[in-house]
Amino acid sequence: MQFVIARGALQKELSFVQGVVERKNTIPVLANILIESAGETAIRISATDLDVTIRCDADADSIKSQGAICVQARKLFDISRLLPDAPVSFKREENEWVTVECDRSKFRLPGISKETFPELPGFKSTPLKLPAALLKQLIDRTIFAITQEEGRYTLSGAKFELDAKGVKMVTTDGHRLAFASVRDGVDSSSSELDVLIPRKTLAELTKLTSDFEGDISLGADENHVYFQLGSRLLISRMLSGQFPNYEMVMPKNNDRSATFDTGALSQAVRRVALMADDRSHAIRFHLSKEQLLITAQNSDEGEARETVETDYAGDDTDIGFNAQYLQEFLSVVGSEKVAFEFKDGNSQAQLRPVSDETKDYKYIVMPMRL
Repeated sequence: MQFVIARGALQKELSFVQGVVERKNTIPVLANILIESAGETAIRISATDLDVTIRCDADADSIKSQGAICVQARKLFDISRLLPDAPVSFKREENEWVTVECDRSKFRLPGISKETFPELPGFKSTPLKLPAALLKQLIDRTIFAITQEEGRYTLSGAKFELDAKGVKMVTTDGHRLAFASVRDGVDSSSSELDVLIPRKTLAELTKLTSDFEGDISLGADENHVYFQLGSRLLISRMLSGQFPNYEMVMPKNNDRSATFDTGALSQAVRRVALMADDRSHAIRFHLSKEQLLITAQNSDEGEARETVETDYAGDDTDIGFNAQYLQEFLSVVGSEKVAFEFKDGNSQAQLRPVSDETKDYKYIVMPMRL
């Protein structure tokens, strides 16, 4: 195989695929990417870790001979970032070695046979459509609540539902739950989707959607979910198992409420958390009339306290929280005001933005023992 491609186009596509590449060398072949010709004027770059596969098509300046090459992803990406802004030529030589030339630079990289590269999952149809910006917002508002514990398999991703009523994404780690849904701007009249999407897939989708304008096409089969973004395709194995009944966790009788300026509350929590215990990140909320007192203390390092204005008019209440859980929500909520709804100091509290009626965003967090 021999082809020439613009450095900018090469680097851009490599930046998308190399995030999927397996860094732990349990299966060495997964450290490689597959580059093959896709028609007369384009090349296709593919990478997989056997769970997530990304395939990108890019226009080539010229393709002198068709074929395929497999080279180490990380090394090629590092090279592409430092090359001068000039056309890059690739040539596969004997014994699968690959020569890369750009201006006055020349590299020889060891390759592997295409036959040893894993067979990629077949691409099925993507009948559903969703604005890329909307999917990115759903992910940004929920991904942080996914569990980091490897043993909790069904919680290691997001429940994603798409139907004629709208789209929703739900995540939880057992201590908190993020729920984001949108009713408008969704075209799903033809079919429905209800899948569990792994955390790594969501992280890769965040990169793919960050500079993509327009709609994503998506679909699923028994084992995989597909996301088509223009010339880029992401295929992910779905999580199997039963996601918890999140409706049961939603508080039904939180009859007390306080509204805060989001920026003021976020900064106050961030400052007070500096004095929280390093393991528990515990801070105390003391709500009284029109005021919230936030405190934290650490037997080794000292204590902190700060007050925040609020419209609260109920009885004095003390609630303990993990400061990190609150910070992660406040950094992505995206509204000037946030509502804090609760029943008492021992029941789950709900936070939500005070804004757009077409978007439903709730964050439920369990209190800590004080």
